Amino acid sequence: MREERSAALAAAVLSCLVVVTAAVAPALTSARPANQIPVEEVSGDANPQRPTAEVWTAVPSVDVPLTSAPSGLPNANDTSVETLDVQAARDQRRLYVRVSWKDGTADRNVTGPREFADAVAVQLPVNTSARPPIAMGSTRTPVNVWYWSADGGTEELLAGGPGSTTAFGNATVRTTTTYDDGRWTVVLSRERRVPGPNRTSIGGEDVDVAFAAWNGSNMERSGRKSVSEWYHFPLGPGPQGPPYETILWTVAGLAIVGVALVTITAVRRT
Repeated sequence: MREERSAALAAAVLSCLVVVTAAVAPALTSARPANQIPVEEVSGDANPQRPTAEVWTAVPSVDVPLTSAPSGLPNANDTSVETLDVQAARDQRRLYVRVSWKDGTADRNVTGPREFADAVAVQLPVNTSARPPIAMGSTRTPVNVWYWSADGGTEELLAGGPGSTTAFGNATVRTTTTYDDGRWTVVLSRERRVPGPNRTSIGGEDVDVAFAAWNGSNMERSGRKSVSEWYHFPLGPGPQGPPYETILWTVAGLAIVGVALVTITAVRRT
Protein backbone atom coordinates (compact mmCIF):
# COMPACT_ATOMS: atom_id res chain seq x y z
CA MET A 1 0.00 0.00 0.00
CA ARG A 2 2.84 2.42 0.87
CA GLU A 3 4.50 1.82 -2.51
CA GLU A 4 1.24 2.50 -4.34
CA ARG A 5 0.78 5.78 -2.46
CA SER A 6 4.35 6.77 -3.31
CA ALA A 7 3.71 6.02 -6.96
CA ALA A 8 0.53 8.08 -6.87
CA LEU A 9 2.36 10.99 -5.24
CA ALA A 10 5.14 10.81 -7.82
CA ALA A 11 2.61 10.79 -10.62
CA ALA A 12 0.86 13.81 -9.11
CA VAL A 13 4.14 15.72 -8.83
CA LEU A 14 5.01 14.84 -12.41
CA SER A 15 1.59 16.00 -13.54
CA CYS A 16 2.12 19.35 -11.82
CA LEU A 17 5.51 19.74 -13.49
CA VAL A 18 3.99 19.10 -16.90
CA VAL A 19 1.26 21.65 -16.28
CA VAL A 20 3.79 24.25 -15.09
CA THR A 21 5.92 23.55 -18.15
CA ALA A 22 2.92 24.00 -20.38
CA ALA A 23 2.32 27.40 -18.80
CA VAL A 24 5.92 28.61 -19.05
CA ALA A 25 7.05 27.07 -22.33
CA PRO A 26 5.03 29.34 -24.65
CA ALA A 27 7.12 32.31 -23.54
CA LEU A 28 10.29 30.33 -24.16
CA THR A 29 9.34 29.02 -27.60
CA SER A 30 8.16 32.43 -28.75
CA ALA A 31 11.50 33.98 -27.81
CA ARG A 32 12.94 35.67 -30.88
CA PRO A 33 16.02 34.07 -32.44
CA ALA A 34 19.09 36.26 -32.67
CA ASN A 35 19.11 38.94 -35.37
CA GLN A 36 15.54 38.29 -36.39
CA ILE A 37 13.15 41.08 -37.36
CA PRO A 38 9.55 39.80 -37.27
CA VAL A 39 7.33 40.57 -40.25
CA GLU A 40 3.68 41.14 -39.38
CA GLU A 41 0.80 40.51 -41.78
CA VAL A 42 -1.21 43.70 -42.15
CA SER A 43 -3.98 45.03 -44.32
CA GLY A 44 -3.13 47.51 -47.03
CA ASP A 45 -6.24 49.40 -45.94
CA ALA A 46 -4.40 50.23 -42.68
CA ASN A 47 -2.04 52.43 -44.73
CA PRO A 48 1.29 51.06 -43.40
CA GLN A 49 3.08 53.41 -45.81
CA ARG A 50 2.25 56.24 -43.39
CA PRO A 51 4.92 56.41 -40.63
CA THR A 52 2.37 57.40 -37.98
CA ALA A 53 -0.30 54.88 -38.99
CA GLU A 54 -2.05 53.16 -36.09
CA VAL A 55 -1.13 49.74 -37.51
CA TRP A 56 2.53 50.22 -36.51
CA THR A 57 1.65 50.26 -32.79
CA ALA A 58 0.92 46.51 -33.06
CA VAL A 59 4.11 45.60 -34.96
CA PRO A 60 7.10 44.41 -32.88
CA SER A 61 10.21 46.56 -33.10
CA VAL A 62 13.86 45.55 -32.95
CA ASP A 63 16.72 47.76 -31.80
CA VAL A 64 19.45 47.34 -34.38
CA PRO A 65 22.88 48.55 -33.18
CA LEU A 66 25.14 50.33 -35.65
CA THR A 67 28.86 50.93 -35.82
CA SER A 68 31.14 52.91 -38.11
CA ALA A 69 31.67 51.22 -41.46
CA PRO A 70 35.25 50.12 -42.19
CA SER A 71 36.56 52.70 -44.62
CA GLY A 72 39.73 54.45 -45.67
CA LEU A 73 37.93 57.80 -45.75
CA PRO A 74 39.08 60.55 -43.34
CA ASN A 75 37.32 60.42 -39.95
CA ALA A 76 35.43 57.29 -41.00
CA ASN A 77 35.10 56.25 -37.35
CA ASP A 78 33.44 59.53 -36.39
CA THR A 79 29.81 58.55 -36.94
CA SER A 80 26.90 59.38 -34.70
CA VAL A 81 23.87 57.14 -35.40
CA GLU A 82 24.18 54.30 -32.89
CA THR A 83 20.83 52.52 -33.11
CA LEU A 84 17.92 52.08 -35.48
CA ASP A 85 14.44 51.07 -34.35
CA VAL A 86 13.23 48.71 -37.09
CA GLN A 87 9.76 47.27 -37.77
CA ALA A 88 8.56 45.23 -40.74
CA ALA A 89 5.15 44.37 -42.16
CA ARG A 90 3.70 42.95 -45.34
CA ASP A 91 0.40 42.82 -47.09
CA GLN A 92 -0.48 40.77 -50.14
CA ARG A 93 1.64 42.89 -52.45
CA ARG A 94 4.26 44.91 -50.57
CA LEU A 95 6.93 44.66 -47.88
CA TYR A 96 7.13 47.68 -45.57
CA VAL A 97 10.20 48.51 -43.48
CA ARG A 98 9.76 51.27 -40.88
CA VAL A 99 13.04 52.69 -39.59
CA SER A 100 13.32 55.29 -36.83
CA TRP A 101 16.34 56.92 -35.17
CA LYS A 102 17.44 59.90 -33.11
CA ASP A 103 18.99 62.86 -34.92
CA GLY A 104 19.10 66.29 -33.33
CA THR A 105 19.13 68.11 -36.67
CA ALA A 106 17.01 67.43 -39.73
CA ASP A 107 19.52 67.96 -42.52
CA ARG A 108 17.35 68.36 -45.60
CA ASN A 109 19.03 71.13 -47.55
CA VAL A 110 22.26 70.57 -49.42
CA THR A 111 23.21 73.97 -50.81
CA GLY A 112 26.94 74.03 -50.21
CA PRO A 113 29.92 71.76 -50.91
CA ARG A 114 30.25 70.87 -47.22
CA GLU A 115 26.59 70.24 -46.56
CA PHE A 116 25.14 66.73 -46.59
CA ALA A 117 21.68 65.30 -46.10
CA ASP A 118 20.60 62.74 -43.54
CA ALA A 119 19.96 59.34 -45.09
CA VAL A 120 19.14 55.70 -44.41
CA ALA A 121 19.45 52.52 -46.49
CA VAL A 122 18.12 48.96 -46.42
CA GLN A 123 20.26 46.25 -48.06
CA LEU A 124 18.91 42.88 -49.30
CA PRO A 125 20.70 40.05 -51.17
CA VAL A 126 19.61 39.58 -54.78
CA ASN A 127 19.89 35.82 -54.23
CA THR A 128 18.15 35.18 -50.93
CA SER A 129 19.71 31.72 -50.56
CA ALA A 130 23.24 33.19 -50.28
CA ARG A 131 24.61 35.67 -47.76
CA PRO A 132 26.79 38.27 -49.53
CA PRO A 133 29.66 40.19 -47.93
CA ILE A 134 28.11 42.82 -45.68
CA ALA A 135 29.92 45.68 -47.45
CA MET A 136 27.70 46.05 -50.54
CA GLY A 137 27.89 42.39 -51.61
CA SER A 138 30.23 41.04 -54.27
CA THR A 139 30.29 40.44 -58.01
CA ARG A 140 28.97 36.88 -57.46
CA THR A 141 26.51 37.83 -54.74
CA PRO A 142 25.13 41.31 -55.49
CA VAL A 143 22.73 43.21 -53.28
CA ASN A 144 19.72 45.46 -53.71
CA VAL A 145 19.74 48.70 -51.74
CA TRP A 146 16.73 50.84 -50.91
CA TYR A 147 18.08 54.33 -50.25
CA TRP A 148 16.35 57.39 -48.86
CA SER A 149 17.91 60.83 -48.48
CA ALA A 150 16.38 63.78 -46.62
CA ASP A 151 16.96 66.10 -49.57
CA GLY A 152 14.11 64.34 -51.33
CA GLY A 153 15.89 61.45 -52.99
CA THR A 154 14.72 57.85 -53.11
CA GLU A 155 16.73 55.34 -55.09
CA GLU A 156 16.71 51.60 -55.77
CA LEU A 157 20.27 50.41 -56.29
CA LEU A 158 22.24 47.37 -57.37
CA ALA A 159 25.75 46.77 -55.99
CA GLY A 160 28.31 44.03 -56.51
CA GLY A 161 30.92 45.26 -54.05
CA PRO A 162 32.16 48.62 -52.70
CA GLY A 163 32.20 51.35 -55.34
CA SER A 164 30.02 49.44 -57.80
CA THR A 165 26.65 50.95 -56.95
CA THR A 166 24.31 51.65 -59.87
CA ALA A 167 20.73 52.88 -59.82
CA PHE A 168 17.84 51.05 -61.44
CA GLY A 169 16.28 53.16 -64.13
CA ASN A 170 12.78 52.29 -63.00
CA ALA A 171 12.94 52.56 -59.22
CA THR A 172 9.99 50.88 -57.52
CA VAL A 173 10.79 51.77 -53.91
CA ARG A 174 8.38 54.11 -52.18
CA THR A 175 9.32 56.21 -49.13
CA THR A 176 7.41 58.40 -46.68
CA THR A 177 8.90 60.22 -43.71
CA THR A 178 8.31 62.24 -40.58
CA TYR A 179 10.69 64.22 -38.39
CA ASP A 180 9.36 64.93 -34.93
CA ASP A 181 10.96 65.73 -31.58
CA GLY A 182 14.48 65.05 -32.83
CA ARG A 183 13.65 61.74 -34.48
CA TRP A 184 13.41 60.58 -38.10
CA THR A 185 10.90 57.93 -39.04
CA VAL A 186 11.04 56.54 -42.58
CA VAL A 187 8.86 53.86 -44.17
CA LEU A 188 10.46 52.22 -47.22
CA SER A 189 8.35 49.77 -49.20
CA ARG A 190 8.42 47.82 -52.42
CA GLU A 191 6.28 45.25 -54.13
CA ARG A 192 7.40 41.81 -52.99
CA ARG A 193 7.89 40.58 -56.54
CA VAL A 194 9.12 42.92 -59.24
CA PRO A 195 9.71 41.80 -62.84
CA GLY A 196 13.23 41.85 -64.20
CA PRO A 197 16.65 40.53 -63.19
CA ASN A 198 18.82 41.52 -60.21
CA ARG A 199 15.97 42.38 -57.89
CA THR A 200 15.28 40.63 -54.60
CA SER A 201 12.16 38.48 -54.71
CA ILE A 202 10.43 38.65 -51.32
CA GLY A 203 8.41 35.47 -51.12
CA GLY A 204 8.34 32.29 -49.05
CA GLU A 205 11.85 32.10 -47.69
CA ASP A 206 13.90 34.00 -45.13
CA VAL A 207 15.54 37.18 -46.41
CA ASP A 208 18.73 38.68 -44.98
CA VAL A 209 18.73 42.42 -44.39
CA ALA A 210 21.24 45.03 -43.23
CA PHE A 211 21.02 48.76 -42.58
CA ALA A 212 23.05 51.95 -42.90
CA ALA A 213 22.48 55.54 -41.74
CA TRP A 214 24.13 58.93 -42.31
CA ASN A 215 24.01 62.09 -40.20
CA GLY A 216 24.53 64.96 -42.63
CA SER A 217 25.45 67.59 -40.05
CA ASN A 218 28.24 65.28 -38.85
CA MET A 219 29.73 65.35 -42.36
CA GLU A 220 28.64 61.75 -42.98
CA ARG A 221 28.26 60.79 -46.62
CA SER A 222 29.18 57.96 -48.96
CA GLY A 223 31.39 55.40 -47.14
CA ARG A 224 31.46 57.45 -43.93
CA LYS A 225 28.36 55.95 -42.36
CA SER A 226 26.97 53.82 -39.56
CA VAL A 227 26.16 50.22 -40.49
CA SER A 228 24.61 47.12 -38.94
CA GLU A 229 25.50 43.47 -39.24
CA TRP A 230 23.19 41.05 -41.10
CA TYR A 231 19.69 40.50 -39.71
CA HIS A 232 16.90 38.49 -41.33
CA PHE A 233 13.18 38.59 -42.03
CA PRO A 234 11.67 35.17 -41.08
CA LEU A 235 9.52 34.68 -44.16
CA GLY A 236 10.33 31.01 -44.72
CA PRO A 237 8.94 27.81 -43.16
CA GLY A 238 11.66 27.65 -40.49
CA PRO A 239 11.53 25.57 -37.29
CA GLN A 240 10.29 28.58 -35.35
CA GLY A 241 7.18 28.90 -37.49
CA PRO A 242 3.57 28.11 -36.69
CA PRO A 243 3.60 24.44 -37.92
CA TYR A 244 6.39 23.58 -35.50
CA GLU A 245 4.56 25.21 -32.60
CA THR A 246 1.37 23.36 -33.47
CA ILE A 247 3.16 19.99 -33.32
CA LEU A 248 4.91 20.95 -30.09
CA TRP A 249 1.73 21.87 -28.28
CA THR A 250 -0.13 18.84 -29.59
CA VAL A 251 2.55 16.61 -28.06
CA ALA A 252 2.46 18.62 -24.83
CA GLY A 253 -1.32 18.31 -24.64
CA LEU A 254 -1.20 14.53 -25.12
CA ALA A 255 1.46 14.30 -22.42
CA ILE A 256 -0.70 16.21 -19.97
CA VAL A 257 -3.68 13.96 -20.65
CA GLY A 258 -1.53 10.84 -20.25
CA VAL A 259 -0.05 11.91 -16.95
CA ALA A 260 -3.47 12.88 -15.63
CA LEU A 261 -4.84 9.41 -16.50
CA VAL A 262 -1.91 7.72 -14.77
CA THR A 263 -2.46 9.87 -11.69
CA ILE A 264 -6.18 9.09 -11.52
CA THR A 265 -5.55 5.37 -11.94
CA ALA A 266 -2.89 5.35 -9.25
CA VAL A 267 -5.09 7.24 -6.78
CA ARG A 268 -7.99 4.83 -7.30
CA ARG A 269 -5.78 1.87 -6.51
CA THR A 270 -4.65 3.32 -3.18
